[in-house]
Amino acid sequence: MVRFLAGVVLAALLVLSPIAMRAQEPGGDIGPVTGFPLPRYVSIQASEAYARRGPSRSHRIDWVYERRNMPVRIVAEYGHWRRIVDRDGAGGWMHYSLLSGTRTVIVETDMLELRQRPDTEAPVVAQAELGVIAFLDECTGTWCRISSGGHRGWVPEEALWGVDPDEVVD
Repeated sequence: MVRFLAGVVLAALLVLSPIAMRAQEPGGDIGPVTGFPLPRYVSIQASEAYARRGPSRSHRIDWVYERRNMPVRIVAEYGHWRRIVDRDGAGGWMHYSLLSGTRTVIVETDMLELRQRPDTEAPVVAQAELGVIAFLDECTGTWCRISSGGHRGWVPEEALWGVDPDEVVD
């Protein structure tokens, strides 16, 4: 009888383990800790943030991020730790206290024109250089309104890193 119960428990674990793992891997639906969608974009709120090899302070530091407000993508959760990936594909495990829910983006096009309205014929109000970090105000699915350096304007969504294609942000 004990062997039978052990077999049932083992079978249940084997069946349920892919479901539990899917929530922690990229492409999963819901974070097992926060209940927020995975993957999702956030920003680094600290002026110095460590990305570690594993989800604890005892793990080796692989990356030191020194750019405040930089957007990163959370792809997994474990306790107070979030697995992040930056625009270059680098990353690691970062303590949640170093992150902010404030949405930011990185400009991926040099001298990107910020327009007064979400229209290619709208007047240009400013230009942003390649690599500029801007705050994300809203997105319609094709255009995003960003702000940086006291300037605010609309840009095509595909010119930014930190927002998914066709994403709507209010």
